[in-house]
Amino acid sequence: MKKLVFITATVALIASGAVAQQADGTNAATGMVGGAATGAIIGGPIGAGVGAVVGATLGGALTPPPPEVVTYVQQQPAPPSVVVQQPIAVGKPVPETVMLTPVPDNPTYAYAVVNEQRLIVEPKSRTVVQVIN
Repeated sequence: MKKLVFITATVALIASGAVAQQADGTNAATGMVGGAATGAIIGGPIGAGVGAVVGATLGGALTPPPPEVVTYVQQQPAPPSVVVQQPIAVGKPVPETVMLTPVPDNPTYAYAVVNEQRLIVEPKSRTVVQVIN
């Protein structure tokens, strides 16, 4: 039992460090919560701790776009909205049928309008990095 408590405390300490290293912590915190829930289902308390660390690391990998990219996307005339059946969420890829428009001054990002929502996307992986309402 002592070993379980020690391992759980160690993992929690590591997880808090992973979250603290993120710029705003939002994606990392979301990843940590999701990872902990998944880990708990699969591996109990130890799985929850490990899942939290993995989720925080993966969630923190998605950095939000700089303010100038968000402003640019907000000011552009909206391309036609594409309707897709799958839910659109940060961290999930958009379907190949969605045409992405590159951001001229920052090729790290592109944008599209899907289900009447403006999305900022990482074009190489087609992963949504921000939803603008």
